Amino acid sequence: MARRKGVAPKSVYRRQLADRLRDLREDTHLTLTEVTDQVEVGASTLSRIETGDRGTSPLLVKALLDCYGVTDATTREDVLDLVRADQAHERPWWRKYAAAINTTQYGGFLSLESSATYFRSYEPLLVPGLLQTEEYAREVIAEVRKELAPREVEALVKVRMQRQQLLEGDDPLKLWIIIDEASLRRRVGSQQLMRQQIQHLRMACDHPSVTLQMLPFDAGAHQGLLGSFVIMDFPDPTPEVVWVEHIFGNSVCFDDRKNVDSYAEAFDHLRALAAGPPETRRRLDSLTKELAP
Repeated sequence: MARRKGVAPKSVYRRQLADRLRDLREDTHLTLTEVTDQVEVGASTLSRIETGDRGTSPLLVKALLDCYGVTDATTREDVLDLVRADQAHERPWWRKYAAAINTTQYGGFLSLESSATYFRSYEPLLVPGLLQTEEYAREVIAEVRKELAPREVEALVKVRMQRQQLLEGDDPLKLWIIIDEASLRRRVGSQQLMRQQIQHLRMACDHPSVTLQMLPFDAGAHQGLLGSFVIMDFPDPTPEVVWVEHIFGNSVCFDDRKNVDSYAEAFDHLRALAAGPPETRRRLDSLTKELAP
């Protein structure tokens, strides 16, 4: 079982690079030891590069490509592009908020999210971060993370708001989100704050890359009662991963097929139980009226 606790998962680019380099070496029928005899790199270092546990440099990758007899210019440039992309990924936009992010073990999630193309998410208790208003986010972070100083709370609010830029541009992140009715009935902050949050969700329903469903109370017991989860898809050939959030940032990332398939089946089960997008819009409109002054 592939699981990582409290560790930032490798970037999608690093995983792709690891697969490419391993395949190229195996195509030449060279062992790790045979490669290290020809290239100035230790066997353990090369092994970690091929598993994606560490990054590398264009200089070393060029030496490996030479060793593997890769002369095609397009192939070489494709592999080197993965190296450059992974290096850029190590200098993310959220670095300036590193102190607060490290406190919450948030960096691993952001690393994956920034490379994802499609989210399937279930949230039983709160509005998902990508669809939160700034006021809602501030209230949630301040209450859930009581140990954070006000400046750390504000830093995390800024990160959450900047994350939402993933939904903008020519190629936005695609979302399919199922929100339990409990997360909408639970008042966070003032009545006005909650009304604005639900209105924000109602507008998100009309976003071309967002599909939103509400799971009503009358759906009864279901698989989602065990907690929230996110299934992230990436560009081919990188497989999906599942991110499961636990209390105090003790999160788990699964990338083995068995676990990913199990969560995908659970999501499909919840999707069938939830109100469809048109009914969800109607219910959000009704909730907005209930919270009117």
